[in-house]
Amino acid sequence: MKEKTFREVIAEAMSEEMRKDKTIYLMGEEVSQYNGAYKASKGMLKEFGSKRVIDTPISELGFSGIGVGSAMNGCRPIIEFMTFNFSLVAMDQIINNAAKIRYMSGGQWTIPIVFRGPTGSAGQLGATHSQSFESWFASCPGLKVIIPSNPYDAKGLLKSAIRDENPVIFMESEQMYGDKMMIPEKEYILPIGKADVKKKGTDISLVSFGKIMKLALRTANILEKENISVEVIDLRTLRPLDYESILLSVRKTNRLVILEESWPYSSISSEISYIIQKKAFDYLDAPINRITLLDTPAPYAYNLIKTWFPSEKKIIQSIKNTLYII
Repeated sequence: MKEKTFREVIAEAMSEEMRKDKTIYLMGEEVSQYNGAYKASKGMLKEFGSKRVIDTPISELGFSGIGVGSAMNGCRPIIEFMTFNFSLVAMDQIINNAAKIRYMSGGQWTIPIVFRGPTGSAGQLGATHSQSFESWFASCPGLKVIIPSNPYDAKGLLKSAIRDENPVIFMESEQMYGDKMMIPEKEYILPIGKADVKKKGTDISLVSFGKIMKLALRTANILEKENISVEVIDLRTLRPLDYESILLSVRKTNRLVILEESWPYSSISSEISYIIQKKAFDYLDAPINRITLLDTPAPYAYNLIKTWFPSEKKIIQSIKNTLYII
């Protein structure tokens, strides 16, 4: 075991897979000469050369299209967006080509491509650089959507994503790249579509994913001191979604709160709430609660960001309301 940062394990996962398979390459803005905008491809140009670690112009639609075309012709591209905010100009390639070609060709073509990069808020970056689009991608058949919450999960899930025969959206965070964790020296992979119970509990289930999982776990530990036992589930994958793990937890605790770093309307929490009321309604002892961003674009002012973003106080209040603790 060795302590490594999130950015280090991202580079490590890509490099390990590229050593095994010469059809894998990395393409994106600043991934090569600059070692990645967040240094998540550090050292890869030196090892693999400019034909496999490729800098691009600021043209997400263009290099995403190159990636999809090469995936149809035997390559396994990793396409990095400097931020998923910039993926919006590549949506036609991602949604209309990557996600649909295997289906429309009757399986004659597979599209083994990974689109990866940071998502969500990262502080005072303004309304156009602080958005979470995971529910957009997850709503599209043909895509898989992964959002790890820590370095260990990130490495195992990214290796699985690279090996997958389908297009995968792999979302990270600028605010996680420096996170450290003990990582095994031996190779490991984690299955796509399997949630992880990060903390067992008996009173209430708290479901979340991505970097906001850190906030979920901190809050659960605070409440433990008040003798409130919170089971914390990290979804890890949003499509396919591990409904069964959530259902098992809710059938045990009889209460559910969902925490996500996204707008409330048409969100992942909306989908989870629907499934739980459909398949576990009789187990619920209280209505499902959720904590999301406020339903506005991201503010720039620091004091407004604090109001806009979920907080320990909001989570604690939501959990206590769901437990009918006044």
